[in-house]
Amino acid sequence: MRFLRKSLVGLLLLGLAVGLLAYAAQMVGSALQDRASQGKRDKQKRERVFTVNVVTAEAQSIAPVMRAFGEVQSRRTLDLRMPTGGHVVALSKNFVEGGQVISGDLLVQLSTSDAQSDLLRTEADVKDALDEVSEAKRALSLMQNELKAAQDQEILRARALARQIDLKERGVGTAAAVENAELAASAATQALLSKHSTLDQVKSRGAQAETRLARAKLALDDAKRRLEDTSLVAEFDGVLGGVTLVKGGLVGANERLGQLIDPSALEVSFRISTDQYTRFLSEEGALIKSPVTVSIEGLGENLKTNAELVRDSGAVADGQSGRVLFAAMKGTRGFMPGDFVTLEVTEPVQKYV
Repeated sequence: MRFLRKSLVGLLLLGLAVGLLAYAAQMVGSALQDRASQGKRDKQKRERVFTVNVVTAEAQSIAPVMRAFGEVQSRRTLDLRMPTGGHVVALSKNFVEGGQVISGDLLVQLSTSDAQSDLLRTEADVKDALDEVSEAKRALSLMQNELKAAQDQEILRARALARQIDLKERGVGTAAAVENAELAASAATQALLSKHSTLDQVKSRGAQAETRLARAKLALDDAKRRLEDTSLVAEFDGVLGGVTLVKGGLVGANERLGQLIDPSALEVSFRISTDQYTRFLSEEGALIKSPVTVSIEGLGENLKTNAELVRDSGAVADGQSGRVLFAAMKGTRGFMPGDFVTLEVTEPVQKYV
């Protein structure tokens, strides 16, 4: 009996479920038919409205402003290099990245022991050369006096020979006396020739002494320059960058120690197309000194300054196009070499009639 009762309940529930499904299918079919019978409805079209600012059109002359991008660079940048190598014994306290220096400041000092030894040795060589020149001058003066004496002796011997010949012609003198006078005159002439030869040798010695002195002075100048090259001095007021040297290190000849940058002489280099470039040329083909506004954006408070076109590139680099222009900045506060900036270049006025 229990099995029969459960079977009847199950059949009742199954019939109820089938009836509900049939009713749902009927409702869905009825809805689809109603939708198909209504057909497609057209959407209501609305007019689009735009708001714009308008001005009255009138002919006038304007100066277009061209926008470009460039890089700030310094017109005066000096590589700091030591002509000679050596051991670093002293460094300026400002010889650091970003250090500010004044013209004439001692930045780097190398060991001067070898340079001072060379200087003392060359000074001694110059002194020896000076002594040799002085000695050559004294020898030349003495030899000139001896030459004058030999010339006077030759003149006296010639007069004596002439007198003996005159006495012989008058029958007073003898042939032996004339012969002795001739021998004496010949000896005087020979002595004079010898003095001339010696004088030439003394002059040659003096010339060699002068040459040696000149060489010694050149060596002295080189030694002084090598001693000066052990010191690195700032050539102008500026800021240091790229500093890698530390006290106690070894420096090689012509090794780059950093850069000295003049922050007050900044300019901007930027590239434009050839068509844009032609708009900045005068009738003579020269670059027009157009005003430029330089700014850095994205820093909260934008940095701005005025500039002026000063020159263009002399040639186009390989693989590049257009032209590179340079604008000299009139104010440099807040700007540094390497900044990427925005430029607004005022073009020549376009006149319309």
